[in-house]
Amino acid sequence: MSDDADEKTTVRTGRNFEQTYRLAAEEAGEFLIAVGEQLRDSDEITLTDEEWELPFAFGDPVNVEIDFDGMDDPELELEVEIPGQPDDTAPQVE
Repeated sequence: MSDDADEKTTVRTGRNFEQTYRLAAEEAGEFLIAVGEQLRDSDEITLTDEEWELPFAFGDPVNVEIDFDGMDDPELELEVEIPGQPDDTAPQVE
């Protein structure tokens, strides 16, 4: 048997990708801790699922937005935008 069925699709630059999950609070917390540890300890974050993996080399600054809607059904939204690393080099001055 071939291992092709076990290979994950790698999500690369030049492609849009979106996946939504509904998680228990504890599982969401564990996910956020793991993301935070990669942000703190590395310059690349890798997200994976059973079918895909998304390696992402990031730069600074990371933008964090906090949005609280206290009306009707109160909701707290946390948004993190992580910029990619620039791949250009500065031109030479002669």
